[in-house]
Amino acid sequence: MCGDGDEAQGDCGSREEWTLLFWTSLAVIVPVIITLWCSAQRSKRKTHMKDFFRKSKHGWRYTDLFNKPTYCCVCSQHILQGAFCDCCSVCADEQCLQRADRSLACKEIMAPSGPDGAVQHRWVRGNVPLASYCAVCKQQCGTQPKLCDSRCVWCQTTVHDDCMESLADADRCSLGEFRSLIIPPHYLYRVNKLRRRHPDEYSKLASSCGSGWTPMLVLANTRSGNNMGEALLGEFRSLLNPVQVFDLSEISPSKALQLCTLLPPGSVRVLVCGGDGTVGWVLDAIDTMKLKGQDQFIPRVTILPLGTGNDLSNTLGWGAGYAGEIPVEQVLRNIVDAEVVKMDRWKVQVASKGLYFRKPKVLSMNNYFSVGPDALMALNFHAHREKTPSFFSSRIINKAVYFLYGTKDCLVQECKDLDKRIELELDGERVALPSLEGIIVCNIGYWGGGCRLWRGMGDEPCPPTRLDDGLLEVVGVFGSFHCAQIQVNLANPVRLGQAHTVRLVLKSSKMPMQVDGEPWAQGPCTITITHKTQALMLYHSTEQTDDDDDESSASETESPTPHDSPQPPGPASAHA
Repeated sequence: MCGDGDEAQGDCGSREEWTLLFWTSLAVIVPVIITLWCSAQRSKRKTHMKDFFRKSKHGWRYTDLFNKPTYCCVCSQHILQGAFCDCCSVCADEQCLQRADRSLACKEIMAPSGPDGAVQHRWVRGNVPLASYCAVCKQQCGTQPKLCDSRCVWCQTTVHDDCMESLADADRCSLGEFRSLIIPPHYLYRVNKLRRRHPDEYSKLASSCGSGWTPMLVLANTRSGNNMGEALLGEFRSLLNPVQVFDLSEISPSKALQLCTLLPPGSVRVLVCGGDGTVGWVLDAIDTMKLKGQDQFIPRVTILPLGTGNDLSNTLGWGAGYAGEIPVEQVLRNIVDAEVVKMDRWKVQVASKGLYFRKPKVLSMNNYFSVGPDALMALNFHAHREKTPSFFSSRIINKAVYFLYGTKDCLVQECKDLDKRIELELDGERVALPSLEGIIVCNIGYWGGGCRLWRGMGDEPCPPTRLDDGLLEVVGVFGSFHCAQIQVNLANPVRLGQAHTVRLVLKSSKMPMQVDGEPWAQGPCTITITHKTQALMLYHSTEQTDDDDDESSASETESPTPHDSPQPPGPASAHA
């Protein structure tokens, strides 16, 4: 009897264990299945949305959570997630999306003007920007918790629903504050109707756009720096004509710049949103325009710095990096007030030793060329980024990785005894080298992410530098630790001189080299740097580009003169 009781108790315990195991497994498996199903549905929905967005005339962007109270422009209901058009700011939930696409028109990039030759307002109701005020009563708009009030997608004017009838010139749009930068739809419509496309015809059509019209193109690299490019594209499409805004991941600069040939000669400005490499890419495309005989359409180039170093942007007064600290509207105001300067561009020829029948490698240089520890850091950084590109999505992370590789080189010293492996000539004269690990040839005032290399600590007199003087500044460094000391103003570089032509001969072994942040490992060769051309850049003279106020007088010697045709210095300043 006792044995039967123990056996029954054992069966009961076993049944309870199996029951517990079943419910435990169910508690684990069911959420996993639900998660996988939701993920599959989400992926399927995204694919469907992507196809729908590609065929739509709107510039739809999907978001899981709007960053402000938002109402559907179709059903007027409050929505937390859905899609918005980054051109006209129409918002809709998923159920109303197709209806919104059919019934609500987007910005027209090309359209005839009104009967009186003016642009007509294009009103979008609801979801007006925060802190916007009515053009009639001057009271704040969008304060009611519903779809209310309207905004013109061209001039950005906001009006209360009750004040719309009282608005003066309700059908006439002035294109707003940035009319001098916007390409009006009627201009492109008239260009399309021209039988003879000639620069003189474009100048005649430009008279209808007002005096001082300097249309601007926006070229953004969505992969630069903090990956802000995509958000900036939407903001610029909202403020300008969407046809002016280009994503460089979808279209090359050379194709985007062909729009310049449909605009009045000498009037176009180009805003490059990206790092120094992106700027060089655009400037190379402009050089291609010159080779095609399109010199009269060459644009003026300005920069919104999204990269890691941004030394060229810093030199031209646009700052060391943009992270949204000022609104896009202020960026456009700064561009309107900017002045035109010329900047030297240089040709770097690399002729490898022993390869006499192969053409030398030819590169363009805007910022600097270097051989030694800083090029080694750039080479290691780029190799790491090629392996794991998703890791390098932040400017802070990028600089931290540079710091780690610099610290490593301080211990290993891979570039020591450079003076025994390389010969340097400035304008044909041999220069005796001290015991160096690196040589840097600079065209601009800044180097290494914000350091004024040629000036160093500023406690020693040095010849002034300019962007348009046809001279290069050549300095030497003793190693990675010396570079770090220069960057924090604790040491001076070894100033080797200034020259119109620089020639370096690498006699033996491989050495790391870089041009404008693009590194490679180079064997024995001869490097010749000569003047190539000049680019027209925009200089923002009112922005302080250095953190130290007491250094403002010294900065004037390294800043470009803010006028269109600066005179290069005489030959007396060719050597330090």
